[in-house]
Amino acid sequence: MSGRVVILGGGIIGLSAAFAAAARGFGVTVVEAGRPGGQASGAAAGMLAPYTENPDGPDPFFALCLKSLRMYPDWAAEIEEASGRKIELRRSGSLAVALGEADVLPLTARMAWQNRYGARAELVGSSELRQLEPQLAPDIETALYIPEEGHVYAPALVEALESACRRRGVAIAAEAGRTVRLNLGADGVEIGTERAGTFTGDVLVVCTGAWTGLFERELGLPLPVHPIRGQICAYPMPAGLIRRIVVSPQAYWTAKNNGTLVCGASEDVAGFDTSVTERGIARLVRWGPKVFPILKDLEPVHRWAGLRPGTLDGRPLIGRLGHAPRVVIAAGHYRNGILLAPVTGAAVAALLTGEAPPVPLDAFDPLRFTAVRQIEFGGMRA
Repeated sequence: MSGRVVILGGGIIGLSAAFAAAARGFGVTVVEAGRPGGQASGAAAGMLAPYTENPDGPDPFFALCLKSLRMYPDWAAEIEEASGRKIELRRSGSLAVALGEADVLPLTARMAWQNRYGARAELVGSSELRQLEPQLAPDIETALYIPEEGHVYAPALVEALESACRRRGVAIAAEAGRTVRLNLGADGVEIGTERAGTFTGDVLVVCTGAWTGLFERELGLPLPVHPIRGQICAYPMPAGLIRRIVVSPQAYWTAKNNGTLVCGASEDVAGFDTSVTERGIARLVRWGPKVFPILKDLEPVHRWAGLRPGTLDGRPLIGRLGHAPRVVIAAGHYRNGILLAPVTGAAVAALLTGEAPPVPLDAFDPLRFTAVRQIEFGGMRA
C-alpha cells in the first residue's frame, strides 16, 4: 500500500500511532473531534505500573504492559528531543500498602511471580516503609515495594507528543467535530467531519477510545468498547513530601512536580457524561486520611473526570481487520492508555509496514468477540 494514513482520534493512543507512523515515512493526518488529548489522556494520573495493574498472573496483557514500560525511557527521550519539551517521567517506585493482615498474603503471592519478570519487588515492614514514605499512616505496617514502576505528568506528555508529531510533519485537524461519514473502498478511505471537511487516505487507524463502539456499523463488526467514568481529585502538596506511587485497595495517590497530589480513581458507568459527582469524589476524600493523615484537614483543589474505554475482557483492541484490510484499530485501553502508548504506537507502525509487532497481538485481535459479517462499503466489498 502507499503511504497516506488517516488516524481517527487524537488522544494519547492516536498521537503515539501518528508519531511512530511518521517516523516510518508515512504521510499522517490525525483527525480529532475536540482538542488533542482532551478526553481520557489529559485527565489521567499517568501511572506506569504494569505490576500493580496485573496482580493475578503473567498473561498476554501483562506482557504488553511490561514491554511498554521498558520502552518508556527511550520513547520519552525521543519525544523530548523531537518536541523540545520535558514530560516529567519519574521512576519513583510504588508501594502497595496492606491495610490489614488479610492484604499481606495476596501481596506475597504477587511478589513471588512478578519477581520472575524483573519487578525486583520486596515486602517491606514498618521501619523500612517509613524510610520509603514517611507520611504514611502509622498503623500501616507492610507494603509491597516495586522500584521499577513510576509515573509521568499526563498533560505535559500529551502536549509534548502533539508538538513532536507536528514537527515530524503530522497534520492534526483539531476541533473537527463528530464523524458524519466513513467510507471504505478498494482504493482508499474517506472520512467526513462535522466542522473540518473531508479527509482521504490509503489506510485508516481508529483510535477513538471510549467512542469506538459508535463505528460498529461502518466497520462491520461488533466493537464492545464502552465508556467508564473515572473521577479524580488533587490536593495541594509540596513537591517531594510524598515520594512514591501509593496504592491501596480503594484508591491510589501520586505526587506531581506542580505541587499537587493526585488521588484516583472513583469509577462508574454514566454513558458519555464527564461531570464530577460529589459521591464519586467523596469516596476518595474519605479514604485519603486512612493512608495519609496529612490529608485529614485538606480539601481537593481540583476535581475532574475522564472517560476510560473499557472492553468486555479488559484488553485493548489492536490489529488490522481481516474483512477490511485498510483499517487498523487501536482502542479500548481502559485505564492503561498512558502506560501502553509506546508499545501501541510501535504495534500500529508494524501493522502498517508488515513487520513483526513488538509483542504478539493475537490476544488483542479486534475480531475476537464474534464472527465478522460480510458487508459492503460504497458498493465495493471491503
